[in-house]
Amino acid sequence: MKLDAALPPIHLKEVPAIAKAAQEIGFAALWTQETQHDPFLPCTLIAEHTSDMQFGTAIAVSFARSPANLAYTAWDLSAQSGGRFILGLGTQVKSHIERRFGMTWPESVTGKLREQIQVIRAFWDCWQNGTKLNFRGEYYKATLMSPFFNPGAVKHPNIPIYIAGVNTGLAKLAGEMCEGFHAHPFNSVKYLNEVILPAIEEGLNKVGRKRQDISVSVTAFVATSPEEESFARMQIAFYASTSSYKAVMDLHGWGETAEKLSGFAAKGEWAEMPMLITDEMLNEFCLMTTQENLANDLKKRYDGIADRLTLYTPFVPKEKDEWWGELANAFEDT
Repeated sequence: MKLDAALPPIHLKEVPAIAKAAQEIGFAALWTQETQHDPFLPCTLIAEHTSDMQFGTAIAVSFARSPANLAYTAWDLSAQSGGRFILGLGTQVKSHIERRFGMTWPESVTGKLREQIQVIRAFWDCWQNGTKLNFRGEYYKATLMSPFFNPGAVKHPNIPIYIAGVNTGLAKLAGEMCEGFHAHPFNSVKYLNEVILPAIEEGLNKVGRKRQDISVSVTAFVATSPEEESFARMQIAFYASTSSYKAVMDLHGWGETAEKLSGFAAKGEWAEMPMLITDEMLNEFCLMTTQENLANDLKKRYDGIADRLTLYTPFVPKEKDEWWGELANAFEDT
């Protein structure tokens, strides 16, 4: 099990220092997010200011971009970093695609994402091996690649693609055709074991792949103080209010609470929402422990589930550096 870190939502000028510190701490990878900033721009700085650590997007919103955009960007980052870049894609939800990005939501989420991945790989195959670009699907048609627009071969063309999801459709797709799966932070051990992992396994079996052919990356809520507990309760309430994530609550018999949270969110009554997250819910979705026991408890909780683990708490240099270092060391030989 590898311990990764999450880049906080910061401005680009701060990225080099954080990237260097993350590598010195000993994290296996540093993940960027698409929340308040573009997820790819920090990656160029991470590549430039580190030498060994992997890095990638967790996630970039795929439906806000064309396959060509994604293919070119990932190709350049792989070349710049010597093959350390991981392309992590997520679909986002309908309201954000339509109302925040101004794009069209597809009839089939898995169908469109499948084609995006196929087109991206078609570009890479064309550039690396000279294969004629000739993809024709329901959502995309890519048939033109003249020499002027061809970046040419790179030393590390096998760029891992991770996709993120909450429900079974994308987990199956990951098992079928991806190198990794980013489990959404809104998860429980029960949901991962009973829903996500079996769906990944179904996708693997469909094409004759094995479990070791895919890396499951889990982002975990942890709380070792009252302040962290309050933050986790607030974030869990926010995620639980999303209707497309309701399956997680339903598995635990908390669908009615999810509906109430959705109602509060629709009215913008955010302050009311954390009060609906009971201690029982909090313990399912967040590891409640002490700083001293955190490493061991994380390993016990996610043993057999996660190949990569990231704390939901972003890594900020000079804030608990010694503690982060001890935690990273505890995972080095896992």
